[in-house]
Amino acid sequence: MPNALLSIQIIPKTPNGEDVIPYVDRAIEVIQASGVKYQVNPLETTMEGDLDELLAIVKKMNEAVIEFGSTGIISQIKISYNPQGVSMDKLTAKYRP
Repeated sequence: MPNALLSIQIIPKTPNGEDVIPYVDRAIEVIQASGVKYQVNPLETTMEGDLDELLAIVKKMNEAVIEFGSTGIISQIKISYNPQGVSMDKLTAKYRP
């Protein structure tokens, strides 16, 4: 069972002040390629998995956005960690129709 939820908001600095969405899309592609369970929300994306694996994905996301052309990034991260297990479904089940 996964031991962590990690929500991340990537705020890239763009070279010429252009739209950040293509940079954010690149970061989400890294999550998609990782194979972890994730959910994209309007202001952040939440991943579910092993804490070490999720932190490694965050590093890859930052590297990918820099390689894409960003001159700097702020990553706002929230982590829920429980060695006995944690899941997005369990935390949000009562809010689902």
